[in-house]
Amino acid sequence: MRNKLLFFTLAVLALSSCNDLLVYSKYEPIQNGKWEMATSIGFEFSELDTTSTYNMFINVRNDETFPFSNLFLIAELEYPDGNTLKDTLEYKMAEPTGEWLGKGVGSVKENKLWYKENVVFPETGVYKVNISHAMRKNGEVEGLHELEGITDVGLEIEKAPK
Repeated sequence: MRNKLLFFTLAVLALSSCNDLLVYSKYEPIQNGKWEMATSIGFEFSELDTTSTYNMFINVRNDETFPFSNLFLIAELEYPDGNTLKDTLEYKMAEPTGEWLGKGVGSVKENKLWYKENVVFPETGVYKVNISHAMRKNGEVEGLHELEGITDVGLEIEKAPK
């Protein structure tokens, strides 16, 4: 009985120690683990404190079929008034030895990738983030129409620590 109580207490503490700074988190699955170049992954959020600062992350889950050691993304942040900021981002996904970066046991790894730091959302209304891949093979001009090995793409927003 004592061991069960200890286990229950530890489980409650572990769950309660989750990220208190998290204000938004959503994932979108990639159909069949094949991300089409023409398909952007969209997220919408609103009702954030206009006086606070936030950190934004793009979360990517990949499996062993992902054929690259890096990942190029295009991210667009659209403000409620229609103004848009567009960024081309590069992330390292594997060590030179081929070992995957990220967390996870087994064939799927999850990477929490920095997108924007200390962002203020000064307007009330709906913000939109659209993410698409910009991968191409070395030496080729045209991008990959289908990127294998990405199983999910997510967006997280956390309050920036003071």
